[in-house]
Amino acid sequence: MNTEPVIKEVLLNVPVSKVWKAITDKHDMSQWCFDLLTEFKLEVGFEFQFKGKGEKGQLYLHLCRVTEVIPGKKLSYSWKYKDYPGDSFVTFELFEEGNKTRLRLTHEGIESFGNDNPDLAKENFDKGWSEILGKSLKEYLEVGNK
Repeated sequence: MNTEPVIKEVLLNVPVSKVWKAITDKHDMSQWCFDLLTEFKLEVGFEFQFKGKGEKGQLYLHLCRVTEVIPGKKLSYSWKYKDYPGDSFVTFELFEEGNKTRLRLTHEGIESFGNDNPDLAKENFDKGWSEILGKSLKEYLEVGNK
């Protein structure tokens, strides 16, 4: 079983403050990824949920809980699915590079979802995070949110 986390990095042509707001403000989050997010608070222990669709349109309820907050630097939360086994963790880390920001996402524990559901396969997370960070978030920050 492959226990290596999915790790994605993207260099964004905006300062850390804009990236931090994009990954922690409910309104901003809804613009690039979490469009069905009902509530979000930047507090350890805060639980939030959102819905997402699988490859064949199956709806999944994502259940998450904020586990770590270092303002302007790091956000971590647990990530699991209602009625499915497994627990994983997502961490966003921000690194200032002049007037740009390097964002590193680590999603670990994906193997705990098992091999029974192709929607929860590691390759799908790898592909999904590449699309979300490299396209959706990048376009939102660099083009649509000036």
